[in-house]
Amino acid sequence: MSQSIPAAVVKPVVQTGKRKFSVAKIIVFIFFGVLLVTQLYPLLWLLIYSLKSNEEILSGSFFSLPSKWQWVNYSDAIESGNYYKYLGNSVFVTLTVMVLVLLLASLVSFAISRFRWKYGQAVLVLFLIGMMIPMQATLLPLMIMFKHMHILNTRWAMILPYVAFQTPIAVFIMSGFMKTIPHELEESAVVDGAGILRIFWNVILPISVPPMMTVCILTFINIWNEYILAATFISKESLKTLPFGVYSFVSQYSVNYGAIGAFLVLGALPVIIVYFLLADKITKGMVAGAVKG
Repeated sequence: MSQSIPAAVVKPVVQTGKRKFSVAKIIVFIFFGVLLVTQLYPLLWLLIYSLKSNEEILSGSFFSLPSKWQWVNYSDAIESGNYYKYLGNSVFVTLTVMVLVLLLASLVSFAISRFRWKYGQAVLVLFLIGMMIPMQATLLPLMIMFKHMHILNTRWAMILPYVAFQTPIAVFIMSGFMKTIPHELEESAVVDGAGILRIFWNVILPISVPPMMTVCILTFINIWNEYILAATFISKESLKTLPFGVYSFVSQYSVNYGAIGAFLVLGALPVIIVYFLLADKITKGMVAGAVKG
């Protein structure tokens, strides 16, 4: 009797625990399933949309597969939409902005996090305030400034505002990480005769690769499809970026909706590829500065 009582008591406890774990697991699977569907459905819908004819699109059958796959929409998007020219402009502007943002943000973050000076935190607060300024509120002042600087309808009219708007978040990410780097590394470099620039280039930057990758990816995603600033400051056909290509398929009397969908797919493809290849680095870079090393 003394041995049967513990067995009777323990058995329901184990079963109850398993039942609770199973219910929680099912809820988690349902949650992530709904999240997956809501995130992937717009992409799948756009892909199907890009392979339909105008008649099918205008008929209102949004959820049906195309009766005939219109691959010609993609050739129209590339040829009529000046895809390669706009793609080259987007790549040039985006890469230039990424390089400048990395350079400025790394230098500012190094000064804020590694130097012991009175106004370090005040400078960081100024950059954080810059994150709160909406882009639309700066269009008129920037238009007036660029007109007097004679840089309207040049690539600098896009690059300079992009750098200004992307640098604050880059400083926030990189300075948070650099604060966690042990000071003993700098002290050892000073003992070896290294100066400030050598410490920055050979010690701090190699360690700061995770947040730098995060800054690169976030900058790429934010700049690649930006339209408001580019439409405001650029009117030359030779300088337009990918978002402008959509208007190549809109005329006074007709709209090629299938080609628009194909162009949107081709424009989003580089962002999707870069994100999925480097998604893990975004997480590592964002949480790296939150844990003391």
